[in-house]
Amino acid sequence: MQATNPYAAPGVEVADVHPGQAEVQPVSFWSYRGRIGRLRYLSYNVLGYLLISIVVGLILAAAAGIFRSHDVMAMLPLLLFISYSGFFVLLSVRRSHDMGWTGWSALLCLIPFVSLIWVFYPGTKGVNRFGAPPQPNGTGVVIGAVVVPIIAVGGLLAAIALPAYHDYTVKAKAAQAARP
Repeated sequence: MQATNPYAAPGVEVADVHPGQAEVQPVSFWSYRGRIGRLRYLSYNVLGYLLISIVVGLILAAAAGIFRSHDVMAMLPLLLFISYSGFFVLLSVRRSHDMGWTGWSALLCLIPFVSLIWVFYPGTKGVNRFGAPPQPNGTGVVIGAVVVPIIAVGGLLAAIALPAYHDYTVKAKAAQAARP
């Protein structure tokens, strides 16, 4: 007869599930069901827009080269708007679900500063009526969300600094030409 060690680890796998908690939802890009957190919403919006812009721009550039028409490239803003709008609606509905609101509340994103609620308002903790909580943010999501304000601040600084620098160079050339 073989004696068992009372201090040995159990040989059966035990699920690490606590009562009242549920697993997290899988990440899906093209679904309106489920929930999505603030950082993932922000980074997916910006990086998704960039990716959609690149893909649609390359397709239209190839079409313009094939058809030798500049009219095809004139459709770029419209096609970008249509393709990004669908992606934005899907993300906004899922973000609304995370806050415990219905998907119809995503229509409030059309109001300019009200849409900031989707970025700054925290989601509900734990399970809500729209499902389990979203997945924790990975390193890529955090980096993507940190890059967004950096790009915004850099764009604002460039919008202010470049015209000021241009005016400075024009005045400097005029002053230099006025010298005898």
